[in-house]
Amino acid sequence: MLNIAVILGSTREGRFGEKPARWVFDELGKRKEVRAEFLDLRDYPMPFFDQPVSPGYITEPYENEVVARWTKKIDAQDGFIVVAPEYNRSAGGEMKNAFDWVYNQWAQKAIGFVGYGSVGGARSVEHMRLIAIELQMGPVKHAVHLPIDVYLSMMKLEAPVDPALFAPVQKTADTMLDQLIWWTGALKAARGKEAVAKAA
Repeated sequence: MLNIAVILGSTREGRFGEKPARWVFDELGKRKEVRAEFLDLRDYPMPFFDQPVSPGYITEPYENEVVARWTKKIDAQDGFIVVAPEYNRSAGGEMKNAFDWVYNQWAQKAIGFVGYGSVGGARSVEHMRLIAIELQMGPVKHAVHLPIDVYLSMMKLEAPVDPALFAPVQKTADTMLDQLIWWTGALKAARGKEAVAKAA
């Protein structure tokens, strides 16, 4: 089984992101080779990163209880889908902060994206791709970008919403999930071989 988490990257009151996050989580859960988990940043109220040493240079999680819990949760996953809002032409600060607190536990794992906001959240997703690459992750080519008409059609609805509302992006989502699962499996196998080699 592949452990893949959907990360909801917004904590705002009345946030839109829970709608696509719950939808893509359900789509992911339909894949028989996947054990899906939903990670809501509201459940991990981390302080803004303020440490003198980068997480790439520490051997144990930071002492903050929430950060340690978040690090452990990331370590348990094989891959990720990030539901990424776009704020001011970039990624949201709390989502970026959640990535900044962790390093080794992200590495050599696949990641896909669902974007929303201006131009379908494209600029947020592109910035998150660069962050993922710096963290030695493998971003898949396809991402889901919600068109403005799809976004507006469910703006005032409560989550979860009718999955039929996501029909315009269903094919893209299926492609993204196919790619994510393939790369998640390939990278998990490679990490396993590397661990065996190191232990030999």
